[in-house]
Amino acid sequence: MKNKIIIPTILFTLVLIFSFFALSQEKNKDQTPADETATAENQPASQIILFYGDGCPHCAIVEEYIRENSTSDKISFAQKEIYYNQNNAKELGAKAKICGLPTDSIGVPFLWDGEKCLIGDQDIINFFKQKTNEQ
Repeated sequence: MKNKIIIPTILFTLVLIFSFFALSQEKNKDQTPADETATAENQPASQIILFYGDGCPHCAIVEEYIRENSTSDKISFAQKEIYYNQNNAKELGAKAKICGLPTDSIGVPFLWDGEKCLIGDQDIINFFKQKTNEQ
C-alpha cells in the first residue's frame, strides 16, 4: 500500500519541480537585464547610437574602423545589437520612424545622431571621420 502512494507522490513532485524550472527559464529569457533598461530610460534623446547586428558584414567594417581609429575614445556613443535583443530592435524601429523611414525594412549598420539617421557602413564611417576631424 505504501508503494502505491510513494511512487505517484514522487512522480508528481518531479513534474512540479520540472514545471517550475521550465517556467522560470522562460521568464528569464523574456526579461531585459536591469542595466539595459536603466540605460535606455535614462539616455538623453540626442545621444549617438550605433545599431548593429552580430554577424553583419557591413557592421564589421564599421566596428573595424572604430577599433583601428580609437573612435570610441574620441566620441561618446552607445552601441546596441539588434539581432538578439528585441528591445534594441524596437528602439531602432522608433528611431527609423522619427526619420520617416519604413520600419519593416531597416538594415544595419544604422546610426542615430540625435536628429537624423544614417544607414550603411560608408555613411557611418564618414560621420565618425567628420566628428573626429579625420578627413
